[in-house]
Amino acid sequence: MSPLQVSLVALGGLTVVGVVAYNYWTSRKSSPRLPEPLSEPTHTLEPLLDLSGATEPVLDEDFANLPQPERKPLLDALIDVISTIEVDQPVSGDAALAALPSTRRVGTKLFTVEGCSQLSGEWEAIVPGQRYSAFQAGVQLANRMGALNDIEFSEFVVKTQAFADAVGGTATFSDMLEEVARARELDQFANAHDAQLSVTLCARDAAWSPGYIQQHAARLGFIAGSIPGRMVLPGAVPGLPPVLSLAFDMQAALAEDPALSAVREFSLSLDVPQTAREDQPFDRLRQAARLLAQSMDGVVTDGRGQVLVDEALDDIAHDLERLYSALDQRELSAGLPQTRRLFS
Repeated sequence: MSPLQVSLVALGGLTVVGVVAYNYWTSRKSSPRLPEPLSEPTHTLEPLLDLSGATEPVLDEDFANLPQPERKPLLDALIDVISTIEVDQPVSGDAALAALPSTRRVGTKLFTVEGCSQLSGEWEAIVPGQRYSAFQAGVQLANRMGALNDIEFSEFVVKTQAFADAVGGTATFSDMLEEVARARELDQFANAHDAQLSVTLCARDAAWSPGYIQQHAARLGFIAGSIPGRMVLPGAVPGLPPVLSLAFDMQAALAEDPALSAVREFSLSLDVPQTAREDQPFDRLRQAARLLAQSMDGVVTDGRGQVLVDEALDDIAHDLERLYSALDQRELSAGLPQTRRLFS
């Protein structure tokens, strides 16, 4: 073999090695980042609970079944049409429960019946073993599906009358036209003061695997949600809505081998009326977004690819303060049970 042939063979070998090395580097660069070995968390969002292995509780559709601090009555004339039901003699909780309709909805609105305890004289959710000297039935005036309409009011009357007949009571109803008009006004207020905010974190370079996202979010106190691709930062009271939600591609989370799924963005969101102002949910959203962007080599955007700078986030914070004040003036402060029902 001539020296020229030897040189060409050597050059060809170097080229092959170079191509293989480049392909390997490109493959590694484009592969999603995987979870790191377990280590002590470097950041936390306060306040946090001991949530090792915890998952988001699955909430019942019926808000009345949610844990209610202090067991306060659910019905409120501020957001409900309320019908009183008088009875000639006390009725057992078992009999009252048996008389309730099979569904606790009137159209898209929550239908609720409460009893006046014979022992305490307080209104409460009906429970077995108690006796009640009166009842009241109510239907929400509005929610995020819209205002109570004539048909829904009529259905409310039918369901309430059926319950009253079953317990031997007499129901009293308010004027339909007045209540429907009140529902429209409340719905207009709610539409003007509703806010669900979100920011999007985008990968600067290499994509993330679902496990990589979950690991970094868990270090900030997020726990697994009830559906794939969702995590939540729980509030201080179990059973109530989370402070923040994190969501990424469900298909990536459901992949046969999630480690091979490449996720290039995920969102952090906040449902403003659902969380109390004093919990500072927007400040915690900003903090979570900043820490995750730093630790995961990401950038915080508005979902349309525009980077969110501190000045823009400050403007949002100021707008939120005005919204919180408007809710307070209407006696529908963010995080109250009535407010959560109205904005649901």
